[in-house]
Amino acid sequence: MTTMLEVRHLEKIYRRSRFDRTPTFRLRADFEVESSCVVGMMGPNGSGKTTLFELMTGSNAPTSGKVLVAGRNIHNIRTDQRDRLAIHYHQSYQVRHFRSYRPNVLMQPARSDYPVLHLFDEPQFNTQDGYIGFMLDFFKKLRDEGRLVFLCVHPNERFHLEIVEEICERFLFVEKGTVTAIADYDALLAHPPARSYLGDLLTEQAA
Repeated sequence: MTTMLEVRHLEKIYRRSRFDRTPTFRLRADFEVESSCVVGMMGPNGSGKTTLFELMTGSNAPTSGKVLVAGRNIHNIRTDQRDRLAIHYHQSYQVRHFRSYRPNVLMQPARSDYPVLHLFDEPQFNTQDGYIGFMLDFFKKLRDEGRLVFLCVHPNERFHLEIVEEICERFLFVEKGTVTAIADYDALLAHPPARSYLGDLLTEQAA
């Protein structure tokens, strides 16, 4: 069976300028997700979370490494068809678009009619009656249909942690450009950088 997502020796380096090649930020990631599930992602602002999502959908070109979605290198797929493999929703659920200077005629077709990979970048969890339950049911529906779902969450209230504990089966923690794969929620809470990041929310949860 084809692994759903392979992020292989992926690196993105931002430099000071076109002429000054001094690195200003470096993101590194190397992990895989074998089958459909819901993956939670969190980390401090500026740590590289959105950059990682952009690399996974092909809207940002890596410095090195590759991203395989259902066995296909996302950066070799036509830009007008990449969202048939991987789609990035930002906050209010608008879809991120692609830019590329490589002509589509030189790239491969997606050969897919519906995204395999769904990336939700800090989705809004409105507390009005029924809304959170509706969104959780939607994420579960995608998973049960054989899709891979990523939720990038910036928890600032206790109920955000309760949501990721309920819905997410594994996690990524991103800090200063380093991406750490974490097996489950308990392991996330045992990860020292995650505990430091979550801070008072853990005390509130235990209260």
